[in-house]
Amino acid sequence: QVQLVESGGGLVQAGGSLRLSCAASGSIFSIYAMGWYRQAPGKERELVAAISSGGSTYYADSVKGRFTISRDNAKNTLYLQMNSLKPEDTAMYYCAASRPYSDYYEYWGQGTQVTVSS
Repeated sequence: QVQLVESGGGLVQAGGSLRLSCAASGSIFSIYAMGWYRQAPGKERELVAAISSGGSTYYADSVKGRFTISRDNAKNTLYLQMNSLKPEDTAMYYCAASRPYSDYYEYWGQGTQVTVSS
């Protein structure tokens, strides 16, 4: 089992940047596939970016070229660098972990709020 704690959210103007962090504990971080999800009020949760245990990445079309997901296995930490932020990026951001060979994310953090003002 793994515990996840997000940080780094906040209020930023459009065009600005933020870096989210997700600290993992309780298990071997490096074996988990990791993802960043977000959910805005009244909208469904969506997968923003993901990274496999081997480092392969996925991005939603809406964030390609602006967001970068990375992981530091030595620090048990997942990151999401967000540049050129837009008001539509405003949401609660969650990190999630998926065990090897699993088809879904079993473990979730509590979320960190990102608000982008126009």
